[in-house]
Amino acid sequence: MAKANDDLFEYLIRLGDDHLILGHRLSQWCGHAPTLEEDLALSNIALDMIGQARSLYTYAGEVEGKGRSEDDLAFLRKEHEYHNLMLVERANNDFAHTIIRQLFFSVYAELLWEILSTSGDEKLSQIAAKARKEASYHVRHSAQWTIRLGDGTQESAARIADAVKTMAPNIQEMFDDDAVLQRLVQTGVIGDVAVLKAAWHISIAEIFSTAKIDTDLLETVAIGGARPGRHTESMGHILAELQYMQRTYPGCQW
Repeated sequence: MAKANDDLFEYLIRLGDDHLILGHRLSQWCGHAPTLEEDLALSNIALDMIGQARSLYTYAGEVEGKGRSEDDLAFLRKEHEYHNLMLVERANNDFAHTIIRQLFFSVYAELLWEILSTSGDEKLSQIAAKARKEASYHVRHSAQWTIRLGDGTQESAARIADAVKTMAPNIQEMFDDDAVLQRLVQTGVIGDVAVLKAAWHISIAEIFSTAKIDTDLLETVAIGGARPGRHTESMGHILAELQYMQRTYPGCQW
């Protein structure tokens, strides 16, 4: 039982970290988006993702059984203890980079939540069922912008192509397998995630076809991921912002 709980805790932390870090990245657009409407849209997506992270961290704390709260798990870990995808910590850069990063992750998340909604773990399936509805909107939003930019001006098409090339090396990590995932599949906690990669590529290809983006841009050498706790230089800057209040005023509560 201890090993099963360890695996579930690790998996919940991975998912929570993905959503917390990307939610924080999106929050950095607040007040800086191209239009007021988009400023609100990105802020709302950020809130969705941070809300999902809260649910995952709260459950992770229960599974761990050491009395750690969602705030402890979100704000009081060291950099190497975060196990998010490297994709989500990539810099915002320009709007096109933000949209492609969001598209890649949201398509993955929607497919993953669909699988997890049938989890043998009741609490995880409940979290997934709610999150899937939110991820569906995130996919529509980022897909619409991808099409708008890809099939827009020469400048917007060039920027979106550059964004795809920049983010493409981080795609494979979403589908990497390891012993933790294998054990969770065997015990029925999660469904067969091996189908994710093919489904993701089909969805992205359909969007890229409408956006007139060359799918060959996705073919690149994969960069080693951050799941084991290895991160880009950006992660330290993210945590400096994210953890400031808790580090400066330990134990503070809203």
